[in-house]
Formats: sequence, structure tokens, C-alpha cells
Amino acid sequence: MKNWFCGLAISLGIAAVPALAHHSFAAEYDSAKPITLTGTVTKVEWMNPHARFYIDVKDQSGKVTNWELELGSPNGLMRRGWTRNSLKEGDIVTVNGSLAKDGSNLANARTVKLADGRQVFAGSASETGDEKAGN
Repeated sequence: MKNWFCGLAISLGIAAVPALAHHSFAAEYDSAKPITLTGTVTKVEWMNPHARFYIDVKDQSGKVTNWELELGSPNGLMRRGWTRNSLKEGDIVTVNGSLAKDGSNLANARTVKLADGRQVFAGSASETGDEKAGN
């Protein structure tokens, strides 16, 4: 009886934890709104379901805006030659991607030109055509 009760308690506890939503490219981003951003990396989040990084972008008037950029999964990035250290705080990078539909400072990265000059694919849905399939 004790084992059954423990199993039930654990199951209910896991069910109560909200799952992270994973939306399709087409639900969040607009492939008809490409963007190119150059800025300084301020933060890198290497976790599933998508790695993310943030850059400070300075406009022509000198105003700095922080942008969030979504990448593919860490596993997908590693298959493309990325490591946890490919992007570091302070690196200056150039990103090509697609803007978020909601108008926020969020984009899905397609390619990233790293500080060492290499241009790498970002492992995002947009480069594989998955946004058309809704994946």
C-alpha cells in the first residue's frame, strides 16, 4: 500500500508541473520579415527545446536594445559543429533570421556570423523548411 501511495504522489506531482510549450516556427515567427542584427552577446542559454542567446544592438541614434535570438536544439547545434563555447558574452556577432510575429525584440536565427568570422547555421526550423510543415 505504501508503494502505491508513493507512486501516486509522485505521478500527481509530475503532472502538476507545467510543461514548457513548444510552438511551431510559423506560430511565432514571420519568414516574410527577415532581419539582420549585429550586436554584443550578453547572455547564452544552452538548453532544450531551443538554445537562445541575447545581444545588445545599437541603433543609429546610439540607443541600445537587447534582442532575444532563438536557435535550434543543443543537440542539433552540436551536429552542426557548435559547442557550448561557440558564443560567449562579449562576442560581437551578426545574425540573420526572421522576426517574431508579436513585434517584440525576438527573432529566430537562421545564420550567425561568429566573432572568429565563421558563419554557422543556427539549427532553426526556418533553415530546414519546417515552418511550412508547421513543425
